Amino acid sequence: MTENEKTIHKFYSAFAKANYKEMVTCYHHDIQFRDPVFKSLSGKEVGNMWQMLLERSKGNIKIEFSNIQADDYTGSAQWIATYNFSKTNRKVVNVIHASFNFKDGLIIKHQDNFDLWKWSKQAFGIPGYLLGWTGYMQQKIQTTAEQSLKKFEQTI
Repeated sequence: MTENEKTIHKFYSAFAKANYKEMVTCYHHDIQFRDPVFKSLSGKEVGNMWQMLLERSKGNIKIEFSNIQADDYTGSAQWIATYNFSKTNRKVVNVIHASFNFKDGLIIKHQDNFDLWKWSKQAFGIPGYLLGWTGYMQQKIQTTAEQSLKKFEQTI
């Protein structure tokens, strides 16, 4: 296992234990994060996002990861998050492909890719099924997530 593969493994192992503090130790201080919900986060915002998501899950999140691969500069992994979405209490099983870039032995770029429509169908039910594919609903999901993070950051 390469050093960067070990870093990815450490990250997801900490995630599976709901330990956002240990997750953040895998990130470079200039971390850049992107996914379909939190379009673009950087620096401390990234750790704050993981803290918020883990606290909202109240320990009811299951993280599975596999297919970790990395060389000196890039890496990837597959992971599955199973949890109840906090706003609707609906069960979500989100299958995610992660890609990474490394600098100084730490993750400097982290991009998660998943099907936002599939996620919205699980999280919101019929409204997500009917509207989750639309730019309007996807923008609403992104705006709500951004506002939630900003509000959360005011409490920590």
